[in-house]
Amino acid sequence: QVQLAESGGGLVQAGDSLTLSCVASGRNHNAYVWGWFRQAPGKEREVVASIAWSGGPTYYADSVKGRFTISRDNAKNTVYLQMNSLKPEDTAVFYCAADKGYYRNTNSKVWNYWGQGTQVTVSS
Repeated sequence: QVQLAESGGGLVQAGDSLTLSCVASGRNHNAYVWGWFRQAPGKEREVVASIAWSGGPTYYADSVKGRFTISRDNAKNTVYLQMNSLKPEDTAVFYCAADKGYYRNTNSKVWNYWGQGTQVTVSS
């Protein structure tokens, strides 16, 4: 079992930056792939970024490429999502997820472990 806890959400203005953190606890979580997903009101949960267990290979949704950066620090059991140049359309609840599968899997239904979510609101 892996437990995930996100933090760092908030209300910011367009163009601002924000960093989300997700702390993991449980057995062997360093061997898991991690991802950040988001869900806006009335929309399906979508992948934002993901990272392989080694911390090397990453994946980004086209909508965030060049603006968001995912990273992990296995020594601190933490994965980060650095978000720059935020836009109003980035407003959503952001979720941290972990799984033993392929890090590029964009289907949220196959990811097994989830945090409780953190709200990010970007005003125009």
